[in-house]
Amino acid sequence: MSDRVVLAYSGGLDTSVAIGWIAEETGAEVVAVAVDVGQGGEDLDTIRKRALECGAVEAVVADARDEFAEQYCLPALQANALYQDRYPLVSALSRPVIVKHLVEAAKYHGASTVSHGCTGKGNDQVRFEVGIGALAPDLKVIAPVRDFAWTREKAIAWAEDRNLPIDVSKKSPFSIDQNVWGRAVETGFLEDIWNAPTEDVYDYTANPAEPRDADEVVITFDKGVPVAIDGETVTVLQAIQVLNRRAGAQGVGRLDMVEDRLVGIKSREVYEAPGAIALITAHQELENVTVERDLARFKRGVEQRWTELVYDGLWFSPLKEALDTFIARSQEYVTGDVRIVLHGGRAVVNGRRSEQALYDFNLATYDEGDTFDQSLAKGFVQLWGLPSKIAAKRSLHH
Repeated sequence: MSDRVVLAYSGGLDTSVAIGWIAEETGAEVVAVAVDVGQGGEDLDTIRKRALECGAVEAVVADARDEFAEQYCLPALQANALYQDRYPLVSALSRPVIVKHLVEAAKYHGASTVSHGCTGKGNDQVRFEVGIGALAPDLKVIAPVRDFAWTREKAIAWAEDRNLPIDVSKKSPFSIDQNVWGRAVETGFLEDIWNAPTEDVYDYTANPAEPRDADEVVITFDKGVPVAIDGETVTVLQAIQVLNRRAGAQGVGRLDMVEDRLVGIKSREVYEAPGAIALITAHQELENVTVERDLARFKRGVEQRWTELVYDGLWFSPLKEALDTFIARSQEYVTGDVRIVLHGGRAVVNGRRSEQALYDFNLATYDEGDTFDQSLAKGFVQLWGLPSKIAAKRSLHH
């Protein structure tokens, strides 16, 4: 049997051309692997047939939507993962699940090499190759677009020369990556960071400026897992899908930012993540009610580090896995309901309740029934401020 290359296949121009190109350049047979992470668009059977028509010896399509939601989006939700305090990791979360399926396919089909369609300027090349290296250190990687200066023009010419079944005319001016957790848009006129995004950039969200009635939703969590919406039981995937629809209809989750890429450049990105933003907003508030103060303070630093590791392609690293254990333990009491109003592009919490709440009405109240002994506070304040006071006296004497 000749050597085989497993290709991460999306169904688009670059990866369709890569099938024949890799076969010609390496003499190897190409196995195309497409992974459904809730990106929508074409159905997987269409994509599978196209891969075979473009010369793949096998085409594997994996429905990884529930796996992606439960094993990748859920940990990100529990980590309140917002890169640079804003971006709820869209592409960065899907790469490790795709890597996992590529490595499984390589083992099954006896391939020695894996290939992807990433450029040399982005984060995804790192996420794919570092992930593959962590799961299968012996696999080789080829990246035609990056390693052989494969341009869009070359790809179109190649496709036309060989009559490949790809429509190259209807090309969006943007580079788009999407999955159930969100949608990322870049390039085109967005590369001038003074240019405002036009409405046609967006797909998951309606224009938040348009008049419409607000939508109020109650999200129920059990140990940090969203388990019901308005009292109806949902899977993690369904929770994200329902909130994508409802928060998206209110224009929630639009982001326009210049971010720090791992490769060292700053990049303008426009994101839409209605479900992710609504869920993270609700989850953060339930943590405010149920997580003890010192744990909550320390967790904020862990969240940021976890998010940077995932953004930087280190999903399978020892530190990320150790932090997973910390985050999982922190969710023990994160159970209850959060009421959230979706309107005008914002998700605003206006109610919360939990059997596990650390909020005690009788301690907090200023009215009748106050159980907080205010007489204890005087000594506490004096002792708490003592180090500062002593230091201040010293500085007066110098």
